Formats: sequence, structure tokens, C-alpha cells
Amino acid sequence: MSAQGGEYAFNFLRLPYSSHAAALGGDNISLIEDDLTLTMHNPALLANVSDKTINISYMSYMGNCNVGGAAFNKTFGERSSIAVLARYVDYGKFDGYTEDNIYTGTFSAKDMDLAFTYSYLLGERWSGGVSAKLIYSKYESMYALGLGVDLGINYFNAEKDFSFSITGRNLGGQVKAFEDELEIMPMDFQIGLTKGFNHAPIRLSALLYNLHRWKSDDFYNADGSKDNFGELLLKHIIIGADILIGKNFNISLGYNYRTSRELSVKGSALDGLSIGAGLNIYKVKFNASYSKMHTSAHSLLFNLSYSL
Repeated sequence: MSAQGGEYAFNFLRLPYSSHAAALGGDNISLIEDDLTLTMHNPALLANVSDKTINISYMSYMGNCNVGGAAFNKTFGERSSIAVLARYVDYGKFDGYTEDNIYTGTFSAKDMDLAFTYSYLLGERWSGGVSAKLIYSKYESMYALGLGVDLGINYFNAEKDFSFSITGRNLGGQVKAFEDELEIMPMDFQIGLTKGFNHAPIRLSALLYNLHRWKSDDFYNADGSKDNFGELLLKHIIIGADILIGKNFNISLGYNYRTSRELSVKGSALDGLSIGAGLNIYKVKFNASYSKMHTSAHSLLFNLSYSL
């Protein structure tokens, strides 16, 4: 089992917001859908969302962690869109003790972020977006504040059903730390693509992530050996596939090798796998996903959207 880079502040920002993205391996920045939740993965994708969409989200994560979210968007003219998205992470109650092992009662731990997103159609096939985030964490009596920015650009060729995106996420830093020393944000530079096929009801996605830490020291082999290019690539790629059943229903599958290595203890073949489904009925969209994070833990994520 390898470490996940615990030196970063606000690691909850790595959690998926979109159930569809979670089903495709935990993250996706190039999926072209009328899905407001994908905006949290790539702000440029807001250009594809219907005007005045309301979304609520809920995720049951490992342990007693529960995550709730809400979002709303508005379009302006033919090119501009804005959205407000919020997320709340509750880790439950904990028992507090002094250094002398004296019980001090229970305390809570929570994380929150509020994002203001803007996207613009740069051309017939190009869109760009930016998301500014206010981040807050409170653990017992300590708290931290941060400011973050996500940048994204997307190219989509509808005739070939091909999408390509580049993002820089969680750029910024803490303005108030838990203690004296400011911690760095969990930055992530990503490249993603999605390809559909005219004569087959399938759509494939791939994401290269954490590219600024290609040979990261927070993920290494237990025996200290060096990885070849193929092994390094596996640690930085997420793959997924959508099976399209008609125009209103899809089943999604994904695999994240890094998750399977970092969170697995016994090396189960199912660790790192995810599955989900999406259903569209008129103005209502519902997505659900299941991710096998660990031999004894999993994650469930639900999104419900309605276009006014």
C-alpha cells in the first residue's frame, strides 16, 4: 500500500463530484454531456449544459464520510454561461483526548468549497472555462481557508464524436493554515479525450492526470525499484467506457490503477473498478455510480438534475 500524498491541503478536492465521471474511473474532463456536475471536473464543459439547471448530489464515502452538493447555472446569449456549485464534506464525530490520554469529549471535522464558474464558446468547436473556489476546512477548533482556480479548455468535433480537453485544477493556495506553516494545494494538470463511434453504441474515455508529478515521490514501489515507462503510464491514466442504450440510458465502466494500488491492502482484482448508470427522462437526469475503493470499503455517488 502506497501513500496518497497527505502533505497537501484540502485533499477532499480530489473527490469526484460527477457520478458519471466517478463511474468512468473517478475523473473525466472530456465527456460532452448535458451534465452540470461535470463542470467541477472541467469548467469548459459548462458550455454544454442546458440553461437554468438545478443539481443536487450525495456521496457515501469510506468510513462515516458523507458528501453533499448543490449547483445551479445560467446562460447568457449564445456563448456565455455561469454556474455556482457548492460541496460539503462531513467526516462524522470523533473522540478527543489530551496528550495524557484524558477524554475531552467529541468533535467534528468538515470541509466545504464554493465554486463560481464561467465558460465561453471560443468558436464552433472550442470552449474555455474558469472556476474560482473558496475553500474552508474545520477540524475540532482549528480551521483553514484557501483560494483555488480551475482552468479548462475543450475541443469537440460533433461529426466525429471526438472530444479533447486540457485542465489545470486546484491552482492557488492557503490564506489561513491550521497551524503556522501554509500547505500546498493538490494541483493537477490533466489531458483527456473521449471518442464515440457511429456504428457502435460505445464511447471510450481516457485521462492522463497528475502530469506535473510524472515521477512523483508520493507513489513508489515498496522494494524501491524504478518504474519503466509503461508502469509510470499506468499510474497516471484512468480509462472508462460508456455503453449507450438508446438516447436516454447509459451504463458506464471505469478503472483507476492508482486507486487500486494506493488503497488496496490485499491486492483484490476488483479494487479500482467503478460502474454506474445514467437515465434521462424529459428534463430530469439521474446518475448513480459505485466505486470499489478498498477491500473493505466502497463509494456510492448520486446526482439528480432538473432543467427549469
